[in-house]
Amino acid sequence: MSVEPRVLLLPGWQNSGPGHWQTLWEEKHHDHRVEQHEWMRPLRGDWSARLEEEVLASPGDVVFAAHSLGCILVAAWAAHSRHTARVRGALLVAPGDLEREDVRQMIPGWAPIVRQPLPFPAVLIAANDDPYCEAARSRQMASDWGARFVDAGARGHLNAESGLGDWPEGRQLLNDVSKEKN
Repeated sequence: MSVEPRVLLLPGWQNSGPGHWQTLWEEKHHDHRVEQHEWMRPLRGDWSARLEEEVLASPGDVVFAAHSLGCILVAAWAAHSRHTARVRGALLVAPGDLEREDVRQMIPGWAPIVRQPLPFPAVLIAANDDPYCEAARSRQMASDWGARFVDAGARGHLNAESGLGDWPEGRQLLNDVSKEKN
């Protein structure tokens, strides 16, 4: 009998508040939020170290449910960790374009975005009207990371303001990617 992987929620800059699908998943499914020490001025090395601690502390395999800056974190962590075999898959939702000048100034120290292929299955879902990343850039990140791309249509940053609720569509994508073989 295989054990279900632990879902690690990886919020973006400023964390995910009430009404955000990650918060609702934490409440409904008892997923585990990776708490960062500094949500307002995130440092890539600190966030990667925290993620490494959480992966190692998990009793078995994990699956990532990342939003925005959390997606960029997954790529950065995977490029340096020796524990990527513990990851069954990743749902990457609405990555922010940290190489875009206005976004880079809000969140310095994260550019350039790590672009090497992820060593585990991944699906990237993004809207075609995300204010923090143009659709073509999201598609390119998915391609660079070896992730399957899903176009969410016109739904903004796929956060609480997008009105997704507990987002069953996203949960199905998470469940599917956690069962894929790389």
